[in-house]
Amino acid sequence: MKASLKKTLKIIVPIAVGVALVLYSYFSTSPEDREKILESIQNADLLWVSLSVFIGILSHVSRAIRWNYLLEPLGYKPKLLNNLLIVLISYFANILVLRSGEFLRATALNTYENVPFEKGFGTIVTERIVDVIMLLLVITTALLFQTDVILGILEENGIGLVGSLGLLLVGVLGLFIAIRLIKKSTSSFAIKVKTFLKGLLEGVLSIFKMKRKAAFIFHSFFIWACYIAMFWVIKFTVPETAGLPLGAFLVAFVAGAFAMAATNGGLGLFPIVVAAALSVYGISKTSGDAYGWIMWTAQTLMVVVFGAISFLVLPLLNRNR
Repeated sequence: MKASLKKTLKIIVPIAVGVALVLYSYFSTSPEDREKILESIQNADLLWVSLSVFIGILSHVSRAIRWNYLLEPLGYKPKLLNNLLIVLISYFANILVLRSGEFLRATALNTYENVPFEKGFGTIVTERIVDVIMLLLVITTALLFQTDVILGILEENGIGLVGSLGLLLVGVLGLFIAIRLIKKSTSSFAIKVKTFLKGLLEGVLSIFKMKRKAAFIFHSFFIWACYIAMFWVIKFTVPETAGLPLGAFLVAFVAGAFAMAATNGGLGLFPIVVAAALSVYGISKTSGDAYGWIMWTAQTLMVVVFGAISFLVLPLLNRNR
């Protein structure tokens, strides 16, 4: 009963928080401002929106290609189309249930390509580690050009650099202690965990065994260049943001990245933090909100539409498996 309640809360709470933030965003603006925001969204140039969506699709294709570079050293080479459909499904799942996409991705890979769950999940963990490194590079770049601004945003959202490093250190120490305890244990549960961790570690270490390291690095940079590019081109849909420099959007991008991790696909929070970041550069709240909602809506619709199609197409393409 408790486990069932816990699972239900994990699904409901993030969505409820997102909906609450949407309501907060709605009621914190005047009727006149809401009308201006809606007008800006309705008048958004679909050419730039479509370009942003296209760039987003390119990033997913690149991620599907890069995934095979991690799987090849383990003796697996899934079909590229299967990889792409599974990636799209995982992003769709994360919108519905926070953090569920990674598990669904490893499960689907096991179902359709016979890759053991723990090994597939290990490669996904490797991807996430690389993604964190790339995000840190983006943050570092933004810090170099917009130091005062980005530190202010992090502190306003309760994510101070010292606090973040402290939490990371505590987490690493806790993980190290837990691994040591499991390693010494001889219980059946510990043996199962060790077997799982062994497969997981094999997947993580596959990055050092891959033949095409240069191609892997290229795709890693390409994926994140696409993320920034699809964020940047949306600036042309709102007149007030069209003239902002790239540095301003790097700051807004970092703020949006944290929002995407905090709620289901950034629901409710993404437009708020992006508008707050842009306001530092003199962008009005109405224009900042319009930009945030256009960006979030375009990318979310892309994930929902292509993710839903992938849910239907993947089993049909692999009906003999």
